[in-house]
Amino acid sequence: MEQRVSLITIGVEDLETAAVFYEKMGWQRVDSPDGVIAFDLIGQTLGLYSLAALADEMGMDVTTLGCGAMTLSYNCRAKEDVAAVLERAERAGAEVIKPASDVFWGGHHGYFRAPDQTIWEVAFNPFSTLAADGSFRWSGY
Repeated sequence: MEQRVSLITIGVEDLETAAVFYEKMGWQRVDSPDGVIAFDLIGQTLGLYSLAALADEMGMDVTTLGCGAMTLSYNCRAKEDVAAVLERAERAGAEVIKPASDVFWGGHHGYFRAPDQTIWEVAFNPFSTLAADGSFRWSGY
């Protein structure tokens, strides 16, 4: 198995509400089959899919499926961009869980919860700067 994540699928209760949030964040939908709303990312795709359909597809009850304890992270090019992204998320309908603040290891970050309940970290990591195309590597480029 090659080391990569190709598609991130988020099971949501209301597809359209979830999609509108990401569109308000400036993302653009791409053509996708019925029942899936997709946004191409740099080297990956984020897919929104009905939580009930996802559970059914796995052969699980939706209450058993639950939510995974994880975050998705969006890294910024500059420290001051963290607060700006959190503000945009809040205007788009997210709940800011933790405002932009310095982190003990030298970075700067904050968290928001999207209307679909997905938790996002917004971060600036001075030790892992982004490539010109926006791609991220843990140890930088």
